[in-house]
Amino acid sequence: MKQLKVLVFSATFGNGHLRAAEAVIEGIRIKEPSAKIIHLDFGDFLGIRFNAIIKNVYIEMIKHIPKLWGKLYYKTAKVQPQSISQRFLNKLGRKDFLKYIHEFKPDLIVCTYPTVSSILAQLRLEHLLQVPVITVITDYTVHSHWVHQGVDSYVVACTEVKESLMSWEIKAQRIQVTGIPVSPKFEGEMDRGQIITKLGLKSDLPTFLVMGGSYGVLKSAKRICEKLANSLVPVQTIIVCGKNKKLYLSLEAVIAHGRNPMIRLEFVDNVEELMSVSDLIITKAGGLTVSEALTKHLPLLIYKPIPGQEEENAYFVQRIGAGCIASSEEELEQLLNRFLRHPEDIEKMQIKAALALPGHSTERAVEDMLELVMHLRMEQKIG
Repeated sequence: MKQLKVLVFSATFGNGHLRAAEAVIEGIRIKEPSAKIIHLDFGDFLGIRFNAIIKNVYIEMIKHIPKLWGKLYYKTAKVQPQSISQRFLNKLGRKDFLKYIHEFKPDLIVCTYPTVSSILAQLRLEHLLQVPVITVITDYTVHSHWVHQGVDSYVVACTEVKESLMSWEIKAQRIQVTGIPVSPKFEGEMDRGQIITKLGLKSDLPTFLVMGGSYGVLKSAKRICEKLANSLVPVQTIIVCGKNKKLYLSLEAVIAHGRNPMIRLEFVDNVEELMSVSDLIITKAGGLTVSEALTKHLPLLIYKPIPGQEEENAYFVQRIGAGCIASSEEELEQLLNRFLRHPEDIEKMQIKAALALPGHSTERAVEDMLELVMHLRMEQKIG
């Protein structure tokens, strides 16, 4: 049988697009160990300096002026695919993309970032690209930037996203509701006791996990930790600081003087273990973080979600009963007090979280991708 060749495009504007791409790659390697897979960052095709500027502007905006990002997001959310701005974006780097694709000759292209998906989809419509394009939408909502008639198949989080795509006249048979692909590591059962021992946690205390994203943009993370460290109701906390060195160092005194135990971590690669031993996660609402938590049946307390796609992700979690949103410090404190004093409320959300997703999202998504490749190969043989 011919070796499978897959080209995967993601982007490092936020960590979710990258994690979804890595999950798909893991899933393909499980199903097709001999597959040749190349993973590219869309930003590399924009030039080092230009990519760095755009990335820094994005990070600074969501950190310091998130409302402006939200205005930009919602203002462009209904822009038509054939608008002047979208047609301009669809021309970015297309010659370089075509050159690379023609040299590699993939059987399939998977995109987890909307701009590159639209560029390749337009090439499909113009019959300049003969390779099928599958787009993985990495949020629980659809921005118009994701929408393009040239995409062969969409992988989406939930039926609401499917319905939204259909309202843009994307045919139902081209939309696969699998859940956002997460690393298969999140699917398996884990030895909770072993992980508790490894991390130095106490088995008889509830565990709250605080995560601020890879860039540490969770607002008031230190004050959240102070509240938990000094809670009269016993609780232990795991705080993941990511790349936020300032936050990491500032927690030294909190840990030293708090009445409750706390573990602080920098950037980690064992989130699935941390989620496995936690009862509640306090976090931002990135699509992958939400999906990973729901896969682990872990309820979410989302604090001040960034306006735009993360706000929509947070609304989804709240709507299905798998978590709550705190829009202010007062609301956050009230919810923390409630969950500390009424653990049965967390248990109710755990049940909702367990029912939220179909499960085995990456396996389902990859099976659909491989089925598309086999179908096209059969057509080529017949033709």
